[in-house]
Amino acid sequence: MIRHTITPRPDWQRTVEEQGLVYPLARHADGELRPYWDESAYYSFTLDEVETLEETVEELHRMCLAAADHIVSANRFPDLGITDPRVVAAVAESWHRRAELPSVYGRFDLRYDGTGPAKMLEYNADTPTSLVEAASPQWFWMEDRFPGADQWNSLHERLVAAWKKQGDLLPPGSPLYFAHSTADELGEDLMTVAYLKETAEQAGLATDWLPVEDIGFDRLSGRFVDNKLRFIRSCFKLYPWEWLTTDRFGSHVLDTLDNGGGTGSTLWIEPAWKMLLSNKALLAVLWELYPGHPNLLPAYLDGPRELAGTAGYVSKPLLGREGAGVAVHRPGADPVVREEPCCYQELAPLPAFDGNHVVLGAWTVEGESAGLGIRESAGLVTDEYARFVPHLIR
Repeated sequence: MIRHTITPRPDWQRTVEEQGLVYPLARHADGELRPYWDESAYYSFTLDEVETLEETVEELHRMCLAAADHIVSANRFPDLGITDPRVVAAVAESWHRRAELPSVYGRFDLRYDGTGPAKMLEYNADTPTSLVEAASPQWFWMEDRFPGADQWNSLHERLVAAWKKQGDLLPPGSPLYFAHSTADELGEDLMTVAYLKETAEQAGLATDWLPVEDIGFDRLSGRFVDNKLRFIRSCFKLYPWEWLTTDRFGSHVLDTLDNGGGTGSTLWIEPAWKMLLSNKALLAVLWELYPGHPNLLPAYLDGPRELAGTAGYVSKPLLGREGAGVAVHRPGADPVVREEPCCYQELAPLPAFDGNHVVLGAWTVEGESAGLGIRESAGLVTDEYARFVPHLIR
């Protein structure tokens, strides 16, 4: 794993915007716009490194499924902060019926520097983003700059194949809706949904889309409807389940949830059982089930335990995106147990390449390894100011 510097392509911003990355710049705290898509550098990997990482990702996914099964069978929902009996029942039923429910993709965040086993930092399995840049612009960048090279990137073809395979699980006679929140001002969620909609259309599915805020509920029929009062039988939503079940219409979501039994009204993608994999408590459950595993970091729910006096630790809220609420506690610091429910994970500082802290975003489609996106940050926490940097296999 090597970081290389390179001169960006002329007119690179227009190029990536035309490829769907309409948010190539990010506004920083000082008000200045700086590149989010950063092609002044790239990373190269050996084929052996990529193949090892692929095996790691698929093993971690299998372990996460085993952890999800343990959470359901042992009723560990309170450890995840899921205490509403109706939500518990919905997630448990979704898990038991998972073979009947479409489930498309997820993203592991990994700590890796090329010299040892990758370490799992978290699994974003409900509403992962950075998909567009990983699937398309970095592939076209490679074809422009390094014709004939290869990349850890089969995202597009795997997504199309997944929709083709899972299309039979969708309710007949209705389009598959794609929904995002208009609260997303940068356009990242919008373009992620638009890209996934495109892959579904290439798979031959009938699709439509609308903002989450435009989804209505028809009290007479007891069903969710679009802005033309048409029933919504299935919907991919880039909207976290913890929001969906607690919003104003949350009770209607649970009342009309189609968990594969055919008795409900709306089938949501990703399914409700993905709540089990997008919660940071998963990290502690994994460490319980697989203590000492080379791809895991020690993690606990009741406090940092021995981590405070040895390696240091990171406290992470159970739910959150882009590093929100994550706190780094250096070795030897007094242990702190936060008031909000957190996961306390051993501190594994992100490796620094030329002063840039890097995290690997390893994608899965239908549980199989599908591609890589790399983000760099100035500090140890990968936040909303991180930069996306392309890669290739040398």
